[in-house]
Amino acid sequence: MWQFLREYLSAPNTVGALAPSSRHLAASMTASIDFDKAHCIVEYGAGTGVFTREVATRKRRDTTYIVIEQNDRFYDILRKQFHGMPGVELIHGDAGTVCGFLREQGFRHADYIISGLPFTSLPRQVSHRILSQTQKAIGTEGVFTTFQYTLLRKTFLEHYFNIQKIVRVWRNLPPAYVLHMKLKCCRRKQTSANSAV
Repeated sequence: MWQFLREYLSAPNTVGALAPSSRHLAASMTASIDFDKAHCIVEYGAGTGVFTREVATRKRRDTTYIVIEQNDRFYDILRKQFHGMPGVELIHGDAGTVCGFLREQGFRHADYIISGLPFTSLPRQVSHRILSQTQKAIGTEGVFTTFQYTLLRKTFLEHYFNIQKIVRVWRNLPPAYVLHMKLKCCRRKQTSANSAV
């Protein structure tokens, strides 16, 4: 937790959280993933690896899991925990180039992308680059899931995706909203934002 706090204080716009995510948030973030069928899963902004651990322990051995982390210290923490795990590809890089990382692993699209990036505090041009790449990366069948502490950027996210479901996770510090999304061309009836765990 202290490592997370130090990184937040040094770069609050890009870290965006005072403490690691809870297991309850991890469960909600991965709720849309069909682990039996997924061939490729991507994670942005893995931090200290709470979501990474959830996915890495539940995915099939032959599923490729691309974990992208730009922060130097967090990447070192992830490498110590997950280096050498079957199917886990750790990338010290920028989520805004996710399509290139997918191609390097032999994929055109990801089945699922989960994100811990703080779109509320990221500069809009950075968010735009990442979300535009994510549109291409998930294709027509993929699911993009992110969490935010407020819904200030909900309308901004809706420029890129159709929000399928919003879940309020109270058992997290601070409580968070989890948004499950697909491309706008794959529009379905939105589930009420009143869902909570």
